[in-house]
Amino acid sequence: MERILITSALPYANGPLHFGHIAGAYLPGDCYARFQRLCKNDVLYICGSDEHGVAITLSADLAGRSPQEHVDIFHKVNKELFEKLNLSFDHYSRTTWPGHVAPVHQYFKDLLENGYIEERVTDQLYSEADQKFLADRYVVGECPKCGFANARGDECPECGTSYEATDLKNPRSKLTQATLVRRPTKHWFLLLDKFKERLSTWIESKQWKPNVTNFVKGYINELHARAITRDSNWGVPVPLPNAEGKVLYVWFDAPIGYISATMEWAQLRGEPEKWKSYWCEPSTKLVNFIGKDNIPFHATIFPAMTMGQNQPFKLVDELPANEFYKLEGKQFSKSDGWYIDLEDFFKRYTVDQIRYAIAANAPETADSEFTWKDFQMRCNTELLGKYGNLVNRVMVFTHNKCEGKIPKLGVLSAVDQEFLTNITKLAAQAKENYSAFKLRAASQTIMELAQLGNIYFDHKKPWQDAKQPETHASMETTLACCFECLKTLALISFPIIPSTAEQVWKMLGYSSNVETQNWDEVVAHPIPPQKLQNSAILFQRIEDAQIEEEIGKLNERAKMLQATKPVALPGLKPPVDIEEVRKLDLRVGIILSAVAVPKSKKLLHLQVDIGLEKRSIVAGISQHYQPADLIGKRVIVVANLKPAVLMGVPSQGMVLAGSLDATLELVSIQQLPAGSPVC
Repeated sequence: MERILITSALPYANGPLHFGHIAGAYLPGDCYARFQRLCKNDVLYICGSDEHGVAITLSADLAGRSPQEHVDIFHKVNKELFEKLNLSFDHYSRTTWPGHVAPVHQYFKDLLENGYIEERVTDQLYSEADQKFLADRYVVGECPKCGFANARGDECPECGTSYEATDLKNPRSKLTQATLVRRPTKHWFLLLDKFKERLSTWIESKQWKPNVTNFVKGYINELHARAITRDSNWGVPVPLPNAEGKVLYVWFDAPIGYISATMEWAQLRGEPEKWKSYWCEPSTKLVNFIGKDNIPFHATIFPAMTMGQNQPFKLVDELPANEFYKLEGKQFSKSDGWYIDLEDFFKRYTVDQIRYAIAANAPETADSEFTWKDFQMRCNTELLGKYGNLVNRVMVFTHNKCEGKIPKLGVLSAVDQEFLTNITKLAAQAKENYSAFKLRAASQTIMELAQLGNIYFDHKKPWQDAKQPETHASMETTLACCFECLKTLALISFPIIPSTAEQVWKMLGYSSNVETQNWDEVVAHPIPPQKLQNSAILFQRIEDAQIEEEIGKLNERAKMLQATKPVALPGLKPPVDIEEVRKLDLRVGIILSAVAVPKSKKLLHLQVDIGLEKRSIVAGISQHYQPADLIGKRVIVVANLKPAVLMGVPSQGMVLAGSLDATLELVSIQQLPAGSPVC
């Protein structure tokens, strides 16, 4: 028996979760925990709310409540969502429980004692209008690398560069657009660069997904000292006498929440030292389920923090980080109205339907998405058409022809034997998939088994054998083989669709529960000839009209919110002299032709008449304009821009355009002839 400690990323208690979060860290973790329990391993599955940080204080202020009231609301909201999704946490904690402070302080003191933390006075971004220092997530500005105007305080969404908020050009408040200034303040820094060599050696021993290890290796090379404290009164206070008004930054205390949550679990069991058998035993297997945005913290920063301890805490063994899960091609966004109303969703569909749809299209190695059409297909074609159909036809037929009792296995034909062999093979394949964190493959295996059963049932035609007494035994053998298939189907589908699997298990006549079974024993031991319970329909068909309604609601909500959403404009650039402006030669140009640049997603090759001559210009506008729509359009061209070659195509100028967020619009002239100066 293996001891396995499983964690899912602590959700931030600053708003409700959505399916994008579920696909990344929570459903995969739950399926893995359920599978490992079936394998009779010693499993502890831990999670909880991440409840500190300046972002929460700002959101609480906007909502007119205290930070504690704010996190209480979203801790309850997210916990209830997890319960609706049937996630099997052994304990769901929160970082505001009193016992969280002690291990956080211990981490800090050990790192300080061992020379990995130092005190520094640095400049931080301060809002004079709000009279407070702002956390990086509430700061925007120009990216120091690519110049993107709406870069976040810690990372640029355009080029992916990570940096400190103070590196931004023209920083401003995301909330009020107030200009930010630098002010000196005292903070404590974690000297992450001291862990580069140890982390590099450690990561070489890991056989993680390439998307994780490749990212981590590059990230380790860029490690530098990082501030771990903030000016605030909300959070875990810095445990030093000269640190009034300073708290530990949320990214420092949050991962320690895994440990404090396990401590709370042990206390509630009446075994306060039990947590050590998971966190301080080298034989424990620690698995962190996260989304890809949490890779830096779980694969480098938290391991570095743990390496600097005087305590024998476990380092993560497996890190099955998933990519992003989108909604109809775009990121989930409550503020943009691009989300699914979960309360409404659970009134219309079952938990197992969404669990299966997410698992079958899990973002394991690349971004994937939820679409309503795909959801309909998964529910109708797979859950209803394959899984539910097999269960229903075998159950109904047996109730009608065998008095509702599983018949004994008789003499096996070659077809019967091959069917039973393939059932065992697919069970082994499912086991391998779950062990390797491959939910998509496990979902496919479930449907392969269901389809295998349907094909076998059709091929054997038990309804024909039921007509003659001399072939009745053959019918019974066919049904007995089918029930082996249903038994195995319930077993291997339990981690993903536990409610449905449990329902099938009970219909097969078992008085026990699937979750108490031993995987290998269920596969090895034939189902006994026992009395069946009544058959029931497992899944309902989702009609086209229903899906069209869902898509319509999504688009309408997004359109309404977009219309009322205040525009977040980039700040003004520093003043320039009029002579600098006069250096630009702006001319009216008429687009003569436009074609896509090969191997580019954004670039168009334009031929533009600027009056005095014709120019070849490359413009990154293909995602906003069709080439045919550009012919004859009068645009403004920077005619004295130095020539360049972009993806092998010469570019002799630049067309001007306005842009905001994902929208781009060419600046156009209505009547002036080509070559006319623009001033």
